[in-house]
Amino acid sequence: MKIILLYGGQSAEHEVSILSAFSVLSAVYYNYYQVQLVYITKDGQWVKGPVLTEKPASEEVLRLHWQEAGDTDQLIQPCQIKEDNAIVLPILHGPNGEDGTIQGFLETIDMPYVGAGVMTSASSMDKIMTKYILYAVGIPQVPYVPVLKNQWKENPQKIFEQCEGTLLYPMFVKPANMGSSVGITEANDRDELQQALNTAYCYDSRVVIEQGIEAREIEVAILGNEDIRTTLPGEIVKDVAFYDYNTKYINNSIKLQIPAQIPAEVQDKAREYAKIAYTTLGGRGLSRCDFFLTNKNELFLNEINTMPGFTQFSMYPSLWEKTGLPYGDLIEELIQLGLNQYKQKKGLQIDVDE
Repeated sequence: MKIILLYGGQSAEHEVSILSAFSVLSAVYYNYYQVQLVYITKDGQWVKGPVLTEKPASEEVLRLHWQEAGDTDQLIQPCQIKEDNAIVLPILHGPNGEDGTIQGFLETIDMPYVGAGVMTSASSMDKIMTKYILYAVGIPQVPYVPVLKNQWKENPQKIFEQCEGTLLYPMFVKPANMGSSVGITEANDRDELQQALNTAYCYDSRVVIEQGIEAREIEVAILGNEDIRTTLPGEIVKDVAFYDYNTKYINNSIKLQIPAQIPAEVQDKAREYAKIAYTTLGGRGLSRCDFFLTNKNELFLNEINTMPGFTQFSMYPSLWEKTGLPYGDLIEELIQLGLNQYKQKKGLQIDVDE
């Protein structure tokens, strides 16, 4: 069977995608699968690369250069990835990757794929929508103020007053549709808040401003379609208040504590909240649920990631590894979950037609 590996993409998380894709390629069971590389460039072109039948020596094999003379890589139309007896593994992060865009395209060309569907991807990617939806089922979240770009441009003073009337400094300003800490800034006064908003609007027209709290970062990995499993929580052990993109993915200086050293009742509550969030949003395949944990053992959901980082340093595969599910087995489970979801959906369509 062929795995069509989609990676790269047009978002600011392009390089994270390449790192994740290489880790996946290093763990695929090549005795069962061959892997077709399909690279999406930063300007949105699709490049069909080689078919791999063994683990590549380095990530350089992923950096396709179709425009160079004599190169065998081909510039293709997206619909040309369609094949029989194949499944798409979209290792894409951020906009045009995990926001429902690519998922809608794969539904249109009728290809099975790994991970969440259109609605789940779109609503989970947008931090504002996620907060609205999960508030309805009683999952606690830190206080926040959503701010659209046109609201900020029309009346900055009103936004300042709204934020300072609702939240306390420090505040964290986040683009609503980015991940990997891209575009996130801590603001400790009004001047920094203004700068942070200007930075966030470089990435998205929708921004959420959250109350900064002194808390630990706890994460739970989720796996499954109807039969949902969760891991024990892991913790990002911080020696600074905030880890940015470079710390997470370039310097690889984050330390993980798995399982997190927290009371059993807090572990159970985090897993319960993660499962509720996943099912409420219609999760399929995989997700990672991130929480803040205060010194009073209060849990606040931070976000849910439908395509979490898959590098060798990432929390999601590390959590499952510690749970007894090795990286290669995890990929195999995700492929089977994707195939099962596709078959189930096809079965429902047949029932309707009959």
